[in-house]
Amino acid sequence: MTKLKTVDLHLPATREDLAKLEIGTVVYLSGRVHTAREGVYKRAVEEHANVPDAIGTASFHCSPAASVGPNGELTVGAVTATASFRFAKWIDGWLERSGCNVIIGKGGMSSEIYKSSFLPHGAIYLTTVGYGTGALLGRGIKKVVAAHWLEEVGIAQAIWVLDVERFGPFLVESDLQGRSLFERENAKIAPGLEKLYAGTRPATLRRFGETDDKTDEVI
Repeated sequence: MTKLKTVDLHLPATREDLAKLEIGTVVYLSGRVHTAREGVYKRAVEEHANVPDAIGTASFHCSPAASVGPNGELTVGAVTATASFRFAKWIDGWLERSGCNVIIGKGGMSSEIYKSSFLPHGAIYLTTVGYGTGALLGRGIKKVVAAHWLEEVGIAQAIWVLDVERFGPFLVESDLQGRSLFERENAKIAPGLEKLYAGTRPATLRRFGETDDKTDEVI
């Protein structure tokens, strides 16, 4: 079994730091991370709200298990990644307005988005590893620094600012050249899929828009 290369990345990361990361590398983060999803993107990119200061340059597409106590104390336990493809239309504007150069999430985006939006901003994408890692990732949270836009977008959509230590593991899905780990590996697997599924019966119940073509996947 090939041992995966592992890197401890300290945030904020420089371009030189990110240039050393190859797709498929395991990464642990230490420093400042914030959560962001559609509520944040709409407010920042479409409504042109000022992005709060000192939120860090690593943005996590995440649904945090978060709470605000009666005295205003902020708590974040588990942090579960959400699918990033839903945010593609805002990502260029968000990178421009936030100054982020690390995006974390689930499932990645397309190489077209990496090349058109990530590449000009010197940004990379890190993906979570498997499912059910929310509690594991939560162990890396050392301090909840702040929560922004709670009233405007709600507790699940707010910007939660976290100081983390060895937060991960994550995989480098895209690098500074805009290459995609998932697309590279899918290209290896796809030619053999038809043979693998030969002779199987079509599904009896399917959702709208599903296909029997195993190579026709939606990111």
